[in-house]
Amino acid sequence: MNKIIVLCIIICGISACSKDNSSIGKCVFRYNQPNSITSLDPAFARNQSNIWAIDHIYNTLVQLDDSLHLQPCLAKSWTIDDEGKKYQFILNTRIYFQDDPCFEGGKGRSINASDVVYSLNRIIDEKVASPGSWIFSDRIDSIQPFVAINDSAVEIRLKTPFMPFLQLMSMQYCSIVPHEAVEKYGKLFREHPVGTGPFQLKKWVEGQTMILDKNPNYFEKLDGQQLPFVDIVRISFIGDKKTAFLQLLEGNLDFMSGFDPSMANELLTRNGELRERYADKILCYKSPYLNTEYLGVNLEFNDPKSPLLNKYFRQALNYGFDRKGLLATIKRGIGSPATSSFPPYGLPSFDDEKVQGYYYDINKAKDLLVKSGFYKLKVEDRPVLNLFTAKDYSDHCLYITKQWEQLGIKCNIELAESATVREMMRNGQALFFRGSWLADYPDAENYLTVFYGGNPAPPNYTHFKNADYDQLYKKSLVCIDEKERYSLYHQMEKILLEESPVILMYYDAISNFTSKNIKDYRPNALNLLKVKYIKKSCQN
Repeated sequence: MNKIIVLCIIICGISACSKDNSSIGKCVFRYNQPNSITSLDPAFARNQSNIWAIDHIYNTLVQLDDSLHLQPCLAKSWTIDDEGKKYQFILNTRIYFQDDPCFEGGKGRSINASDVVYSLNRIIDEKVASPGSWIFSDRIDSIQPFVAINDSAVEIRLKTPFMPFLQLMSMQYCSIVPHEAVEKYGKLFREHPVGTGPFQLKKWVEGQTMILDKNPNYFEKLDGQQLPFVDIVRISFIGDKKTAFLQLLEGNLDFMSGFDPSMANELLTRNGELRERYADKILCYKSPYLNTEYLGVNLEFNDPKSPLLNKYFRQALNYGFDRKGLLATIKRGIGSPATSSFPPYGLPSFDDEKVQGYYYDINKAKDLLVKSGFYKLKVEDRPVLNLFTAKDYSDHCLYITKQWEQLGIKCNIELAESATVREMMRNGQALFFRGSWLADYPDAENYLTVFYGGNPAPPNYTHFKNADYDQLYKKSLVCIDEKERYSLYHQMEKILLEESPVILMYYDAISNFTSKNIKDYRPNALNLLKVKYIKKSCQN
């Protein structure tokens, strides 16, 4: 009997517990979060669980659309001075904080520039100890970084220009909070959020359920209709993704993100499409995900005999395996072959016509191995590579190394815990390692900084240093013109392809699932769940 069907018996009790009389007659959007939410304070928006919930409750000055382009939010407009060091935001002061006892009479007041100054100062306050303080670290003016010009205008002053700064400001760390709520609730602010967002907290039983009600005074509209469209958001915390999937099939969930790898064959065809047996119950959405999977080489590793320190050998490795085959075999077609450069598909600057990378070509690989001098060595004298990886990626590495064997390259796969591999990468103890880079913000600079010679490990785990690259990188940080900045990015990407400090595997993707009665779900490359746009066919 089908394992999914067998397990359906288990979930009856779970679904019975999920009913709530307060939702009768209202349209409820239900999704599962396998990891617990630890805080609803934006200063601690450090993981997906917190980020999604905080995004429902709060707003930032600017936001990103589905294509990751900047759009107004609390700020209706902004300007940047000619030096790229002063950002002035004009606020929409007709936006109100949600009603809460922290305000006089319990009525939410309108936002102002002082709220922005207060919120951003919290991020850099050592007493708050926000994990998001890195956003402003060594970037903002050391004397007066945040200034309220008047009630509706605020200025942010940088120490040096940093053109991806607006993308940073869209991160949930930068959500705007009222000082009254922080002062009233103190350490309990984490569970008494007060924002301007489309939803407000009604109930939170940690590790079990969270319920958010529609904010009746929310300011945003779509096609003339006030957002959000659903009345209630109900979040469950089922740690096992198989059980969560059963809840989706039974109609007790409307959305879930990703799936347990062991379910791949059950859910998807070899082409990554949803199997027909589920097509009448759920929908599957595949979207680019800003994550690049790669194999990295520590170019400062003290092993002069290693062929990995020869760039022609590294180029041969890049040509020497089939990325499409890897995705089809291991990932069920989810993702895109990394045949451009390190910044992945899904970024606004991505252009695989202007930046053409590596593909499977065994003859080119052999020619480069000749050029590297590898074939001059007797077979028995050729060094054996040692590739460090966590167990979860052992199948990826095995697939690649088996193809390299056809080129006469032997490679041992050294398994270790993920934390151990990261520590070895950090300390420069691994010459050859599997890594990944997930975007903090949607700009290629977030990827290209990984190879800037002035950066330590992390992020520069390969210890890559190239004078031309570094000069282009520094120039891109101060380049105001977007088209010109993207051109600088592409020049850097071409240098990376030539020097090959990494062997690129694939650009990741995410598979999300919804019930059939969900409309206008909008996937994005950051995998940020924007519930405010979602419509649901509800029978009340």
